[in-house]
Amino acid sequence: MKHEFTQKVYYSDTDAFGVVWHGSYLRWLEMGRVELCEKLGYNLADLEKKDIVLPVANMNVRYKASAKIDNELIIETAISKVTPIAIFFDQTIKDKNTGVLYIKAEFQIVAINNDGKLYRRIPQELKEVFEKAAIICKD
Repeated sequence: MKHEFTQKVYYSDTDAFGVVWHGSYLRWLEMGRVELCEKLGYNLADLEKKDIVLPVANMNVRYKASAKIDNELIIETAISKVTPIAIFFDQTIKDKNTGVLYIKAEFQIVAINNDGKLYRRIPQELKEVFEKAAIICKD
């Protein structure tokens, strides 16, 4: 399963040089992961009430080109792999009109409880849903 949304670049998303500030990309990538989780039936606030929090444990973000004001971006998010202790998200940010690739990223997410203690395994109900989404994405 893949999630996709469009985002326009605003002045507030850019730095002093008129290009998108690196933190803006990270915010949009997080939006993609959160929205994909919601599409799978998991609202992060509801998970927290069940004592499950899904923080980023590792990220690899490759900046390929710089987006600028008024560019329309497509943020794509997919689950690439699920292991017993982590979920891996592959994400891209591309220009909607030209197809130029701005960002290629991989995020590793783990499960912790509300006290910050790492679960030794992703809770089973989450693991099954994320594995199914990863299989659908490969098709």
